Amino acid sequence: MSSNLSNPLHIQDPVEALKNTFRNHASGVAVITMLDESGKPIGFTATSMTSLGANPPLASFNVSSGSSSWPALCKATWVAIHTLGEANQALAEKMAADHTKRFLDDDWDFGAKGLPIFKGVTSVLIAGIREIHAVENNAVVIVDVIDGLVGVEQRPLIYFQRGYRIG
Repeated sequence: MSSNLSNPLHIQDPVEALKNTFRNHASGVAVITMLDESGKPIGFTATSMTSLGANPPLASFNVSSGSSSWPALCKATWVAIHTLGEANQALAEKMAADHTKRFLDDDWDFGAKGLPIFKGVTSVLIAGIREIHAVENNAVVIVDVIDGLVGVEQRPLIYFQRGYRIG
């Protein structure tokens, strides 16, 4: 479905219009981690993380209410938001795959607020959950950033055309 600005392709189906638009919109890739009620590490890959502003320092991300991480997220107080670079594609793929295998490797450790922190990422924000807004089968999570770790500088990992790419 290629088109250009002078001759755009009109898509009347709103679902297809949304899908096609966001396939052509590159997103940064992040991994969100937290602990469940028993202290077990939980996490997932997100391409919806964004800054809401610096005063106060707020960020947000979206999550499906059907995801394996949803029950823990609803009860969590703290999250770690890891931004990913070109060296982290395997991590992004692992954290988007089978939830029972996400923390089996030794590529993470417990850090601030007892949160699981992955090694070798570009940065980590430690944040408290401020609000969760349920919208249909999804939710918008707004967090207060309280701390951060700046990691390895590298080219960004992005999600574009339904795949991971180097920005």
